[in-house]
Amino acid sequence: MCIFCSIVKGYIPNKTILEDDDFLAFEDINPQSKVHILVIPKLHISSFDDVDSNMMAKMTLFIQKVVKKESILKDGYRLITNIGSNGCQEVKHLHFHILGGQKIGKLVSF
Repeated sequence: MCIFCSIVKGYIPNKTILEDDDFLAFEDINPQSKVHILVIPKLHISSFDDVDSNMMAKMTLFIQKVVKKESILKDGYRLITNIGSNGCQEVKHLHFHILGGQKIGKLVSF
């Protein structure tokens, strides 16, 4: 069982921000900004490449509720998901990082 599935089942405690029947949002244990929240589906989905459009549509609405609840909608935030080894995906369970509450530096210059 992956770590996020263990969190969903309540085996590992978390600081829940928002939860519904399908998704869980909780504070990252190693925050990279003032606000750093992870959003996961409760159903185990390995990565963004494996999620269907209906689930993604529901997850989008859930993420929007989280950013409103955390009052970071107005000033902006960064939304990240890592996919596969080259994308540095460490946990093989779909998750999005929401980073905000402060100015976030550039990741890549083009």
